[in-house]
Amino acid sequence: MKVAVVILNWNGQKFLKDFLPKVVETTRGVADVIVADNASTDDSVEFLKQNFPTVRIIQNPENGGFAKGYNLALQQIDAEYYVLLNSDIEVTENWVEPVIRLMDSDPAIAACQPKILSYYNKEYFEYAGAAGGFIDYLGYPFCRGRIFQSMEEDKGQYDSITEIFWASGACMFVRASCYHEVGGLDNDFFAHMEEIDLCWRMKHLGYKIMFCPDSKVYHVGGGTLPKVSAWKTYLNMRNNSTMLYKNLPRELVYPVFIKRFFLDLAASYKFLIDGGFKDFAAVSRAHFGFYFSYKKNRIKRDQIQHRHVPHIYQESIVFAHFLKRKKKFSELNPESFKG
Repeated sequence: MKVAVVILNWNGQKFLKDFLPKVVETTRGVADVIVADNASTDDSVEFLKQNFPTVRIIQNPENGGFAKGYNLALQQIDAEYYVLLNSDIEVTENWVEPVIRLMDSDPAIAACQPKILSYYNKEYFEYAGAAGGFIDYLGYPFCRGRIFQSMEEDKGQYDSITEIFWASGACMFVRASCYHEVGGLDNDFFAHMEEIDLCWRMKHLGYKIMFCPDSKVYHVGGGTLPKVSAWKTYLNMRNNSTMLYKNLPRELVYPVFIKRFFLDLAASYKFLIDGGFKDFAAVSRAHFGFYFSYKKNRIKRDQIQHRHVPHIYQESIVFAHFLKRKKKFSELNPESFKG
């Protein structure tokens, strides 16, 4: 098959009921639809068997999170392109074809994402991806259309095909050969930041990550993990450190980690002041979790051919947003993305 739309499900029967019919309808004759179930306990598999006989089901033996769940499933799927699609995504007409045409036009494109808007506020971009992802030189992720919690209204300001740094795992089109060439997602991430790490490793090999505005989807967000939780704080902090250590060129590792230590310390005390004791503790656990995995991460780092990759914001997005009050991607200096 050419295109396989793969939805990773964990206790998401409600989302499958709400959003899978449109996925099946809009991909008929265009792509095969597959649900990879991460050992759900909410009768999702039985629901699929009874209501979606044309949808292939892959049953993973455990809930290994986003990363391992997809790795296990994609090993069993023969396709030229994978579409990693969250179960809480509402797709639109003609959402697959424009992206595939773009990727077909250039074999150097390893991954691509559509425009991702909010399901609940459809005129605005959604947190997880918006109009394409970037990071700053300290590893903080942000998007065209979203800087930290500031979401922009979609007025067509980012309606251009653009090379980006990372494509959102909420709806990521990825060339299967590239996915397997870099070893897929990092199983140890479990969830969060794994798609940024994947894209960074692809960029080390000279591949491009793109944004396609002609495809549009709506994302609920926080479908299987609350938007605010200490577990999410832990995963984001730990995985961000792991991603940086794996992918930064050698001469940047120590300078970046020293600055991040103090910024993470400040973030932990901000959690504490706001009454988030569990989040405060999660930051410390995340740092310990990273250091305890140092040997394993060193092996992963040694397997990467590091180089200075383009489209990293060479200023601090924290400084730009919280001190300079820049809330829109368009307000950032475009010269700072070169290099």
